[in-house]
Amino acid sequence: MQRFGTLSFGHYGPLGGGRELTAGDSMLQAIDLAQGMDELGVNGAYFRVHHFARQQASPMPLLAAIAARTSRIEVGTGVIDMRYENPLSLAEEAAAVDLISDGRLALGVSRGSPESVIRGYETFGYTGSTDPRGADIAREHFELFLRAVEGEGLAESDPHSPFGGGHGLQRIEPHSPGLRSRIWWGAGNRDSAEWAGRMGVNLMSSTLLTSADGRPFDILQAEQIDAFRAAWREAGHAGTPRVSVSRSIFPITTAEDAMYFGGRSDGDQIGIIDGMRSTFGKTYAGTPDELVEQLRHDAAVREADTLMLTIPSQLGVAFNLRLVESFARYVAPSLGWTPTHEVATA
Repeated sequence: MQRFGTLSFGHYGPLGGGRELTAGDSMLQAIDLAQGMDELGVNGAYFRVHHFARQQASPMPLLAAIAARTSRIEVGTGVIDMRYENPLSLAEEAAAVDLISDGRLALGVSRGSPESVIRGYETFGYTGSTDPRGADIAREHFELFLRAVEGEGLAESDPHSPFGGGHGLQRIEPHSPGLRSRIWWGAGNRDSAEWAGRMGVNLMSSTLLTSADGRPFDILQAEQIDAFRAAWREAGHAGTPRVSVSRSIFPITTAEDAMYFGGRSDGDQIGIIDGMRSTFGKTYAGTPDELVEQLRHDAAVREADTLMLTIPSQLGVAFNLRLVESFARYVAPSLGWTPTHEVATA
Protein backbone atom coordinates (compact mmCIF):
# COMPACT_ATOMS: atom_id res chain seq x y z
CA MET A 1 0.00 0.00 0.00
CA GLN A 2 1.72 3.14 -1.23
CA ARG A 3 -1.15 5.61 -0.74
CA PHE A 4 -4.31 5.98 1.26
CA GLY A 5 -7.18 8.42 1.38
CA THR A 6 -10.85 8.70 2.27
CA LEU A 7 -13.93 7.85 0.26
CA SER A 8 -16.90 9.91 1.42
CA PHE A 9 -20.48 9.04 0.54
CA GLY A 10 -21.39 12.64 1.42
CA HIS A 11 -24.66 11.78 3.16
CA TYR A 12 -26.65 14.64 4.62
CA GLY A 13 -30.08 14.99 6.21
CA PRO A 14 -31.64 14.49 9.66
CA LEU A 15 -29.23 13.35 12.37
CA GLY A 16 -31.81 12.75 15.11
CA GLY A 17 -32.62 14.83 18.14
CA GLY A 18 -33.81 17.68 15.96
CA ARG A 19 -30.39 18.10 14.36
CA GLU A 20 -29.79 18.15 10.62
CA LEU A 21 -26.73 18.07 8.40
CA THR A 22 -27.51 20.21 5.36
CA ALA A 23 -26.05 19.91 1.88
CA GLY A 24 -24.02 23.04 2.57
CA ASP A 25 -22.74 21.59 5.85
CA SER A 26 -21.68 18.42 4.05
CA MET A 27 -19.63 20.26 1.43
CA LEU A 28 -18.03 22.75 3.80
CA GLN A 29 -17.08 19.95 6.20
CA ALA A 30 -15.58 18.00 3.31
CA ILE A 31 -13.33 20.97 2.50
CA ASP A 32 -12.25 21.34 6.14
CA LEU A 33 -11.54 17.62 6.46
CA ALA A 34 -9.49 17.57 3.27
CA GLN A 35 -7.40 20.47 4.55
CA GLY A 36 -6.71 18.60 7.78
CA MET A 37 -5.78 15.44 5.89
CA ASP A 38 -3.48 17.41 3.59
CA GLU A 39 -1.58 18.61 6.66
CA LEU A 40 -1.30 15.00 7.89
CA GLY A 41 0.21 13.90 4.57
CA VAL A 42 -2.77 11.77 3.52
CA ASN A 43 -2.79 11.08 -0.20
CA GLY A 44 -6.36 11.58 -1.32
CA ALA A 45 -9.91 12.80 -0.71
CA TYR A 46 -12.43 11.04 -2.94
CA PHE A 47 -16.21 11.38 -3.19
CA ARG A 48 -19.08 9.15 -4.23
CA VAL A 49 -21.52 10.69 -6.73
CA HIS A 50 -25.22 9.81 -6.56
CA HIS A 51 -28.10 11.60 -8.25
CA PHE A 52 -31.60 12.03 -6.81
CA ALA A 53 -30.20 11.34 -3.34
CA ARG A 54 -28.99 13.34 -0.35
CA GLN A 55 -25.36 12.86 -1.31
CA GLN A 56 -22.75 14.59 -3.46
CA ALA A 57 -24.12 14.86 -7.00
CA SER A 58 -22.07 17.53 -8.79
CA PRO A 59 -18.53 17.08 -7.50
CA MET A 60 -16.48 19.49 -9.63
CA PRO A 61 -17.17 22.66 -7.59
CA LEU A 62 -16.29 20.76 -4.41
CA LEU A 63 -13.08 19.32 -5.88
CA ALA A 64 -12.04 22.75 -7.18
CA ALA A 65 -12.63 24.29 -3.75
CA ILE A 66 -10.56 21.59 -2.05
CA ALA A 67 -7.80 21.91 -4.64
CA ALA A 68 -7.61 25.66 -4.06
CA ARG A 69 -7.29 25.20 -0.28
CA THR A 70 -4.71 22.38 -0.29
CA SER A 71 -1.26 21.76 -1.75
CA ARG A 72 -0.52 18.03 -1.96
CA ILE A 73 -3.63 15.90 -1.50
CA GLU A 74 -5.19 14.21 -4.52
CA VAL A 75 -8.84 15.14 -5.15
CA GLY A 76 -11.15 12.76 -6.92
CA THR A 77 -14.35 10.83 -7.38
CA GLY A 78 -15.29 7.25 -6.77
CA VAL A 79 -17.25 7.39 -9.06
CA ILE A 80 -19.06 9.73 -11.47
CA ASP A 81 -22.00 8.02 -13.19
CA MET A 82 -21.33 8.45 -16.92
CA ARG A 83 -24.95 7.73 -17.79
CA TYR A 84 -25.78 11.22 -16.49
CA GLU A 85 -22.91 13.14 -18.06
CA ASN A 86 -22.43 15.30 -21.13
CA PRO A 87 -18.98 13.95 -22.07
CA LEU A 88 -17.66 17.22 -23.45
CA SER A 89 -18.85 19.36 -20.54
CA LEU A 90 -17.29 16.87 -18.15
CA ALA A 91 -14.02 17.01 -20.10
CA GLU A 92 -13.96 20.82 -19.80
CA GLU A 93 -14.70 20.75 -16.07
CA ALA A 94 -12.22 17.97 -15.36
CA ALA A 95 -9.45 19.80 -17.21
CA ALA A 96 -10.20 22.97 -15.26
CA VAL A 97 -10.00 21.17 -11.90
CA ASP A 98 -6.83 19.37 -12.95
CA LEU A 99 -5.20 22.68 -13.86
CA ILE A 100 -6.36 24.38 -10.64
CA SER A 101 -4.97 21.48 -8.62
CA ASP A 102 -1.69 21.32 -10.58
CA GLY A 103 -2.36 17.76 -11.71
CA ARG A 104 -3.93 16.38 -8.52
CA LEU A 105 -7.22 15.17 -9.98
CA ALA A 106 -8.01 11.44 -9.83
CA LEU A 107 -11.26 11.22 -11.77
CA GLY A 108 -13.09 7.95 -11.21
CA VAL A 109 -16.00 7.27 -13.57
CA SER A 110 -18.13 4.25 -14.41
CA ARG A 111 -21.58 2.97 -15.31
CA GLY A 112 -22.65 4.03 -11.85
CA SER A 113 -24.16 2.32 -8.85
CA PRO A 114 -27.78 1.23 -8.36
CA GLU A 115 -30.17 4.17 -8.21
CA SER A 116 -32.98 5.31 -5.97
CA VAL A 117 -35.02 6.22 -9.05
CA ILE A 118 -35.97 4.40 -12.24
CA ARG A 119 -33.61 5.20 -15.14
CA GLY A 120 -32.87 8.63 -13.75
CA TYR A 121 -30.39 9.38 -16.55
CA GLU A 122 -33.34 9.57 -18.95
CA THR A 123 -34.70 12.48 -16.89
CA PHE A 124 -31.34 14.17 -17.58
CA GLY A 125 -32.05 13.73 -21.31
CA TYR A 126 -29.97 10.64 -22.09
CA THR A 127 -32.38 8.21 -23.71
CA GLY A 128 -32.18 5.39 -26.24
CA SER A 129 -30.42 2.81 -24.09
CA THR A 130 -31.12 -0.81 -24.95
CA ASP A 131 -29.54 -1.99 -21.71
CA PRO A 132 -31.78 -2.21 -18.61
CA ARG A 133 -29.01 -0.55 -16.56
CA GLY A 134 -27.85 1.94 -19.19
CA ALA A 135 -24.34 0.50 -19.50
CA ASP A 136 -24.30 1.19 -23.26
CA ILE A 137 -24.90 4.90 -22.68
CA ALA A 138 -22.19 5.02 -20.01
CA ARG A 139 -19.53 3.49 -22.26
CA GLU A 140 -20.48 5.64 -25.26
CA HIS A 141 -20.21 8.75 -23.12
CA PHE A 142 -16.92 7.56 -21.64
CA GLU A 143 -15.31 6.92 -25.01
CA LEU A 144 -16.20 10.43 -26.25
CA PHE A 145 -15.02 11.87 -22.94
CA LEU A 146 -11.62 10.18 -23.36
CA ARG A 147 -11.26 11.54 -26.88
CA ALA A 148 -11.91 15.04 -25.57
CA VAL A 149 -9.48 14.63 -22.65
CA GLU A 150 -6.81 13.41 -25.08
CA GLY A 151 -7.13 16.69 -27.01
CA GLU A 152 -8.69 15.28 -30.16
CA GLY A 153 -10.25 17.85 -32.47
CA LEU A 154 -14.01 17.45 -32.32
CA ALA A 155 -15.65 20.51 -33.89
CA GLU A 156 -14.93 22.08 -37.28
CA SER A 157 -13.45 25.57 -37.15
CA ASP A 158 -15.42 28.41 -38.68
CA PRO A 159 -13.02 30.35 -40.95
CA HIS A 160 -15.38 33.31 -40.89
CA SER A 161 -15.69 33.51 -37.12
CA PRO A 162 -14.86 36.92 -35.58
CA PHE A 163 -13.34 35.01 -32.64
CA GLY A 164 -10.29 33.55 -34.34
CA GLY A 165 -11.47 31.67 -37.39
CA GLY A 166 -9.02 29.11 -38.72
CA HIS A 167 -9.37 25.70 -40.32
CA GLY A 168 -9.56 22.12 -39.13
CA LEU A 169 -11.00 20.51 -36.04
CA GLN A 170 -10.77 22.25 -32.69
CA ARG A 171 -10.35 20.51 -29.35
CA ILE A 172 -12.19 21.13 -26.12
CA GLU A 173 -10.69 23.87 -23.95
CA PRO A 174 -9.20 24.08 -21.44
CA HIS A 175 -6.92 21.14 -22.07
CA SER A 176 -4.81 19.53 -19.33
CA PRO A 177 -2.10 17.43 -21.00
CA GLY A 178 -1.54 14.94 -18.16
CA LEU A 179 -5.17 14.32 -17.26
CA ARG A 180 -5.54 11.21 -19.43
CA SER A 181 -3.19 9.31 -17.10
CA ARG A 182 -5.34 10.23 -14.09
CA ILE A 183 -8.64 8.78 -15.33
CA TRP A 184 -9.98 5.73 -13.47
CA TRP A 185 -12.77 3.27 -14.26
CA GLY A 186 -14.84 1.89 -11.39
CA ALA A 187 -15.34 -1.83 -11.92
CA GLY A 188 -17.66 -4.18 -10.05
CA ASN A 189 -16.75 -7.36 -11.94
CA ARG A 190 -13.93 -9.01 -13.83
CA ASP A 191 -15.23 -8.16 -17.33
CA SER A 192 -15.41 -4.43 -16.64
CA ALA A 193 -11.94 -4.51 -15.07
CA GLU A 194 -10.50 -6.18 -18.16
CA TRP A 195 -12.26 -3.62 -20.35
CA ALA A 196 -10.63 -0.83 -18.31
CA GLY A 197 -7.25 -2.48 -18.82
CA ARG A 198 -7.77 -2.60 -22.57
CA MET A 199 -8.84 1.07 -22.56
CA GLY A 200 -5.65 2.03 -20.70
CA VAL A 201 -7.19 3.70 -17.65
CA ASN A 202 -6.58 3.10 -13.96
CA LEU A 203 -8.80 0.78 -11.91
CA MET A 204 -11.04 1.63 -8.97
CA SER A 205 -12.22 -1.72 -7.72
CA SER A 206 -15.67 -1.45 -6.21
CA THR A 207 -16.80 -2.00 -2.63
CA LEU A 208 -18.68 -5.02 -3.98
CA LEU A 209 -18.26 -7.58 -6.73
CA THR A 210 -21.08 -9.06 -8.77
CA SER A 211 -19.73 -12.53 -8.09
CA ALA A 212 -20.44 -14.97 -5.27
CA ASP A 213 -18.79 -18.38 -5.56
CA GLY A 214 -18.09 -18.92 -1.87
CA ARG A 215 -14.57 -17.53 -1.87
CA PRO A 216 -13.65 -14.48 0.27
CA PHE A 217 -14.18 -11.01 -1.15
CA ASP A 218 -10.49 -10.09 -1.01
CA ILE A 219 -9.54 -13.17 -3.06
CA LEU A 220 -12.18 -12.39 -5.71
CA GLN A 221 -11.01 -8.78 -5.81
CA ALA A 222 -7.34 -9.72 -6.10
CA GLU A 223 -8.19 -11.92 -9.09
CA GLN A 224 -10.05 -8.99 -10.65
CA ILE A 225 -6.96 -6.81 -10.20
CA ASP A 226 -4.74 -9.48 -11.79
CA ALA A 227 -7.12 -9.70 -14.77
CA PHE A 228 -7.05 -5.91 -15.17
CA ARG A 229 -3.26 -5.79 -15.19
CA ALA A 230 -3.04 -8.67 -17.65
CA ALA A 231 -5.45 -6.88 -20.02
CA TRP A 232 -3.39 -3.69 -19.69
CA ARG A 233 -0.21 -5.53 -20.67
CA GLU A 234 -1.84 -7.44 -23.52
CA ALA A 235 -3.16 -4.16 -24.95
CA GLY A 236 0.43 -2.87 -25.09
CA HIS A 237 -0.05 0.17 -22.86
CA ALA A 238 3.09 1.77 -21.48
CA GLY A 239 3.73 2.40 -17.83
CA THR A 240 2.14 0.94 -14.73
CA PRO A 241 -1.55 1.55 -14.02
CA ARG A 242 -2.79 2.49 -10.59
CA VAL A 243 -5.29 0.37 -8.66
CA SER A 244 -7.42 1.33 -5.68
CA VAL A 245 -9.61 -0.67 -3.33
CA SER A 246 -12.06 0.59 -0.70
CA ARG A 247 -12.49 -0.70 2.83
CA SER A 248 -14.44 0.22 5.96
CA ILE A 249 -11.65 0.40 8.56
CA PHE A 250 -12.05 1.82 12.06
CA PRO A 251 -9.03 1.98 14.41
CA ILE A 252 -10.32 1.84 17.98
CA THR A 253 -8.09 4.03 20.14
CA THR A 254 -10.61 5.80 22.41
CA ALA A 255 -13.76 5.02 24.34
CA GLU A 256 -15.74 7.01 21.75
CA ASP A 257 -14.37 4.82 18.95
CA ALA A 258 -15.36 1.74 20.91
CA MET A 259 -18.87 3.13 21.44
CA TYR A 260 -19.40 3.69 17.72
CA PHE A 261 -17.47 0.78 16.22
CA GLY A 262 -16.72 -1.80 18.90
CA GLY A 263 -18.05 -5.13 17.74
CA ARG A 264 -18.50 -3.84 14.18
CA SER A 265 -16.02 -6.26 12.62
CA ASP A 266 -17.89 -8.72 10.47
CA GLY A 267 -17.36 -11.14 7.63
CA ASP A 268 -18.12 -10.77 3.94
CA GLN A 269 -21.78 -10.34 3.06
CA ILE A 270 -23.74 -11.89 0.19
CA GLY A 271 -26.66 -9.99 -1.31
CA ILE A 272 -28.56 -9.21 -4.48
CA ILE A 273 -27.76 -5.98 -6.28
CA ASP A 274 -29.00 -5.03 -9.75
CA GLY A 275 -30.52 -8.52 -9.85
CA MET A 276 -27.13 -10.20 -9.43
CA ARG A 277 -25.81 -12.21 -6.51
CA SER A 278 -22.91 -10.16 -5.17
CA THR A 279 -20.20 -10.24 -2.51
CA PHE A 280 -19.68 -7.25 -0.21
CA GLY A 281 -16.43 -6.72 1.65
CA LYS A 282 -16.26 -6.94 5.42
CA THR A 283 -15.79 -4.18 7.99
CA TYR A 284 -12.49 -3.95 9.89
CA ALA A 285 -12.70 -2.55 13.43
CA GLY A 286 -10.17 -3.16 16.17
CA THR A 287 -7.01 -1.97 17.82
CA PRO A 288 -4.26 -0.71 15.50
CA ASP A 289 -2.21 -3.88 15.98
CA GLU A 290 -5.23 -6.03 15.12
CA LEU A 291 -5.90 -3.99 11.99
CA VAL A 292 -2.30 -4.23 10.80
CA GLU A 293 -2.41 -8.01 11.11
CA GLN A 294 -5.78 -8.31 9.36
CA LEU A 295 -4.92 -5.95 6.50
CA ARG A 296 -1.61 -7.69 5.85
CA HIS A 297 -3.67 -10.79 5.08
CA ASP A 298 -6.12 -8.97 2.78
CA ALA A 299 -5.09 -10.15 -0.69
CA ALA A 300 -6.58 -7.16 -2.55
CA VAL A 301 -5.10 -4.57 -0.19
CA ARG A 302 -1.72 -6.17 -0.84
CA GLU A 303 -2.26 -5.97 -4.61
CA ALA A 304 -3.50 -2.36 -4.76
CA ASP A 305 -1.31 0.73 -4.52
CA THR A 306 -4.11 2.90 -3.07
CA LEU A 307 -6.48 2.19 -0.19
CA MET A 308 -9.63 4.28 0.27
CA LEU A 309 -11.16 4.37 3.73
CA THR A 310 -14.92 4.82 3.73
CA ILE A 311 -15.72 7.39 6.41
CA PRO A 312 -18.89 8.18 8.40
CA SER A 313 -19.29 11.73 7.12
CA GLN A 314 -22.27 12.45 9.39
CA LEU A 315 -19.99 12.30 12.47
CA GLY A 316 -18.26 15.55 11.57
CA VAL A 317 -14.80 16.89 10.81
CA ALA A 318 -13.16 16.46 14.21
CA PHE A 319 -14.20 12.82 14.59
CA ASN A 320 -13.23 11.83 11.05
CA LEU A 321 -9.92 13.66 11.18
CA ARG A 322 -9.04 11.83 14.39
CA LEU A 323 -10.08 8.53 12.74
CA VAL A 324 -7.84 9.26 9.75
CA GLU A 325 -4.98 10.41 11.96
CA SER A 326 -5.18 7.18 13.99
CA PHE A 327 -4.92 5.16 10.79
CA ALA A 328 -2.06 7.33 9.52
CA ARG A 329 -0.13 7.15 12.78
CA TYR A 330 -0.70 3.60 14.00
CA VAL A 331 -1.67 1.44 11.02
CA ALA A 332 -0.60 2.77 7.62
CA PRO A 333 3.18 2.92 8.23
CA SER A 334 3.22 -0.81 8.97
CA LEU A 335 1.59 -1.41 5.57
CA GLY A 336 4.28 0.51 3.68
CA TRP A 337 2.81 4.03 3.66
CA THR A 338 4.82 7.27 3.86
CA PRO A 339 3.17 10.71 4.31
CA THR A 340 3.18 12.98 1.27
CA HIS A 341 5.35 15.66 2.91
CA GLU A 342 8.01 13.05 3.71
CA VAL A 343 7.93 11.66 0.17
CA ALA A 344 8.29 15.19 -1.21
CA THR A 345 11.39 15.88 0.88
CA ALA A 346 13.00 12.43 0.56
